Amino acid sequence: MLAIGVWGKRSCVASGVVRWLMVVPGFAGIGGLAASPAWAQAKPTLNSGDTAWMLTATALVLMMTIPGLALFYGGMVRKMNVLSVIMQSFAITCLVSVLWMIAGYSLAFMDGNAFIGDLSRIFLKGMEVNALSGTIPESVFVCFQMTFAIITPALITGAFADRMKFSALLLFTALWSLLVYAPIAHMVWGATGLMFNKGILDFAGGTVVHINAGIGGLVAALVIGKRHGYGRMPMPPHNLVYSVTGAGLLWVGWFGFNAGSALTSGGTAGMAMTVTQIATAAAGLSWMFVEWALKKHPSVLGIISGAVAGLVAITPASGFVDPTGALIIGLVAGIVCFFGATTVKNLLGYDDALDAFGVHGIGGIIGAILTGVFATQAVKGGDAPVGLIDGNGWQVVTQIEGILLTILWSGIGTFIILKVVDLIVGLRVAEEIERDGLDLGLHGETVP
Repeated sequence: MLAIGVWGKRSCVASGVVRWLMVVPGFAGIGGLAASPAWAQAKPTLNSGDTAWMLTATALVLMMTIPGLALFYGGMVRKMNVLSVIMQSFAITCLVSVLWMIAGYSLAFMDGNAFIGDLSRIFLKGMEVNALSGTIPESVFVCFQMTFAIITPALITGAFADRMKFSALLLFTALWSLLVYAPIAHMVWGATGLMFNKGILDFAGGTVVHINAGIGGLVAALVIGKRHGYGRMPMPPHNLVYSVTGAGLLWVGWFGFNAGSALTSGGTAGMAMTVTQIATAAAGLSWMFVEWALKKHPSVLGIISGAVAGLVAITPASGFVDPTGALIIGLVAGIVCFFGATTVKNLLGYDDALDAFGVHGIGGIIGAILTGVFATQAVKGGDAPVGLIDGNGWQVVTQIEGILLTILWSGIGTFIILKVVDLIVGLRVAEEIERDGLDLGLHGETVP
């Protein structure tokens, strides 16, 4: 899922078809043709195979949030807060879907400037039944991108689980989606975006989704503060069966996330699916073996956390690396995220309840850097070396630039939004609600 270009005014998407054709992996092999004015003006045609795959991929990515993430997070909190966590994922799905239709898609993918798109497609104005984005209907592309916009703020909720007001969550999500997510998506994937034009590689959302959400989660955990009793009383997961089920749904759904980002049903999608499977398995094993060596037992929570770390790390690289690169990325991600989610958090003392930063922030950073190392011309296509392994060491520097810009935008933006929300409705529930559980205190319901 990279920047999209206009195939003429009738497509109603962002401009820049030549640049799009040069970087989208499915077209990389014909990059030379993309430079031809005659080719650039060629009218695209609907491909039913691509469309069928993208409809499937869209459903798979939606499944990652509901029920995947909802169950993954829901099983890791205490029983008195399981409904609140599931409610957050479900409500965010509804809220962001509407916001994406109203303004999010336009801000992310219309031309605008280097930092954010314009509002020319507000309320999806001008989207016709037969309008195309490449070889698929624009409506399918809009919905596919919507599922990415949904899961990103939902990931953040793991950092402040057990303690944020529901009203604050809704207001925070609305502002964050439009002022943090949409600009980052535009900068990385939009044809006029700053990071896109710098050549930063992010096939499916390492910066846009995972670093963005991870940094947002870390800032939220620091601003809201620790859970009452954190570090003094045990807070074990109440139902790891829920979490394993959720992790399995995330793993399956991630094939839509990564392979779907090819926007076609060809070889690039197939390679993205294969390297996703390899990296995920490798990360699950490396986390498990490190934990086994240090803590004398391999835990269920550990192996599923490692698998998710592998999914995160391979995301930016999935359209650019071969199976060997994927194996190394997965092994490194499992080890580094284990220490990030345990040792680093304990040393620094912040309460990232469900390791949103430890897995998504750190995993996304590792994946983005290693994309610059292991991206190859053989997979991405084109006629120039891609990553360090190809002899282009500058790509690693470019990747780090993208990471730093994402950290700054997400960190500063999240902090400001949290302070505004705190002034308007307050961020944190009352102590007695937190003590008795958010399920009963906020939603009037409990799990039997």
